[in-house]
Amino acid sequence: MLVSPFAAMVSNTTAPDSMAADSVAADQMTAESRAATFTAKDGKGILITEPAMKQLATLMAQQGSDKVLRVGVRSGGCSGMSYTMDFIDADAIRADDERYTYEPQGAASFMVVCDPKSLLYIYGMQLDFSSALIGGGFNFTNPNASQTCGCGSSFAV
Repeated sequence: MLVSPFAAMVSNTTAPDSMAADSVAADQMTAESRAATFTAKDGKGILITEPAMKQLATLMAQQGSDKVLRVGVRSGGCSGMSYTMDFIDADAIRADDERYTYEPQGAASFMVVCDPKSLLYIYGMQLDFSSALIGGGFNFTNPNASQTCGCGSSFAV
């Protein structure tokens, strides 16, 4: 059984108002790190905050070479759709996948891929990371989501 390194680190939000519920994590992030977001080299793709970039770079280094990060959505969850994130082999990239290269400061660049159908639901999404003991992990802020579930892993559009 393949276990994702992200399994215990994912939650989501739809708008800044919902971040108030996670005040512990919000207090731990400085205004500077929250403002620092990165896009792919071409200026498109998913927005990634500085803390998320650092965590992804660390996880990518642990995965070894020839791995890429696949993000997407799938049917399921309390609200109808849920986020997916996992490392895949570079040779598993499909011809129709969108590819984005990110270059974190002080770490090797890495590629994020997303299938075109998922991209319709997550384009413009912000990926953040919090190391808070409660509510910590990767957090999705998706401008396309009309509602999210209390479990923090599903959304609806």
